[in-house]
Amino acid sequence: MTDWFESVAEAQRRARKRLPRSVYSALVAGSEEGLTTRDNTDAFAELGFAPHVAGLSDTRGLSTTLMGQPLSFPVMISPTGVQAVHPDGEVAVARAAAARGVSMGLSLFASKPIEEVVAANPQTFFQLHWVGSRELLLHMLYRAEEAGAVGLILTMDWSFSEGRDWGSPVIPERLDARAIVRLAPEVLARPRWLAQWARSGTYPDLTAPNLAEPGKSAPTFFAAYQEWTSTPLPTWEDIAWLREQWDGPFMLKGISRVDDALRAVDAGATAISVSNHGGNNLDGAPASIRVLPTIVEAVGDQVEIAVDGGIRRGSDVAKALALGARAVLIGRAYLWGLAANGQAGVENVLDILRAGLDSAVLGLGHSSVHTLGPSDVVVPVDFARANQLPGLGYPTPIGVRYTEPRG
Repeated sequence: MTDWFESVAEAQRRARKRLPRSVYSALVAGSEEGLTTRDNTDAFAELGFAPHVAGLSDTRGLSTTLMGQPLSFPVMISPTGVQAVHPDGEVAVARAAAARGVSMGLSLFASKPIEEVVAANPQTFFQLHWVGSRELLLHMLYRAEEAGAVGLILTMDWSFSEGRDWGSPVIPERLDARAIVRLAPEVLARPRWLAQWARSGTYPDLTAPNLAEPGKSAPTFFAAYQEWTSTPLPTWEDIAWLREQWDGPFMLKGISRVDDALRAVDAGATAISVSNHGGNNLDGAPASIRVLPTIVEAVGDQVEIAVDGGIRRGSDVAKALALGARAVLIGRAYLWGLAANGQAGVENVLDILRAGLDSAVLGLGHSSVHTLGPSDVVVPVDFARANQLPGLGYPTPIGVRYTEPRG
């Protein structure tokens, strides 16, 4: 049990201790000053609970579904790119998710091919960015369908912001001799991480195998990134076209406004994720959980709604469900678990979230996650942000318990 940890915060501490500085920095970086990254977690801390003390349920039902896939509890793996924190990368994450009965989201920029990941977890959703030509997008859709992906996630919540006030980690395009010499001091300072890769007989793969064009080798991550950033930006008509090409569940990830949520429904999305890309979009945007209630009020009866950003505890999952989310997506939390202890570390993180959710459901007096509601949370009167306030064309969440700020 020496590798076991009892909180996501401890997983993060171990990841920081184990990983080379540049690798760890890539996991925690947010746009510019990191205001949104911090707000994603701070906003959950502002929300309170209204617990019961008697008549509590001896059993709790935590299972649900999202986009037609059963979840043992309302958590899904969010797609994150190039998981070079561990040799097994996305395959280890997929196996952990399968072992704990939750769905896997696989990034277009993943370091493992979709075929291997689907084999590890048949409940895999494939994520796309709007990149390259329509022909390339169709090729990737066909490949995902052939591999057995159960659904598609189109991620739109990244505005190509590259600024980091504390400095972006320098990541090489490929591990050539020059890169190895430059990175050697910080890698040698982490001998356990280095030994792990040595035992695997491989080295961090900085290519994007799922972006390989027919008859061509996989591009490097940065070549793929450059193609993405040079692709003309999509319109809502483009999104509707892409949705028409996919005969299955289709999530649009990155919604943070009611008007965009309405457009996503019009484009044919079967699910949306309220998200700011973990604080890697426009810095200063509000935390996802702050804007969730108004989006739920506007489109919750038309589309399934997930939320991501700042989930660190099972109680955070309960708060998101109480405010209308069907499930949450997690990113940094499972990456820290992967860095700390591979597949077992990801399972560890999922167990922590499940146990914390069960405790919250118990304390709130429910027997199922499906009966959590706005009356279970205490929300500060100024919790929402300006573009979601009443009087600006957005609906007001109904049934939320507000409190006046102290002082």
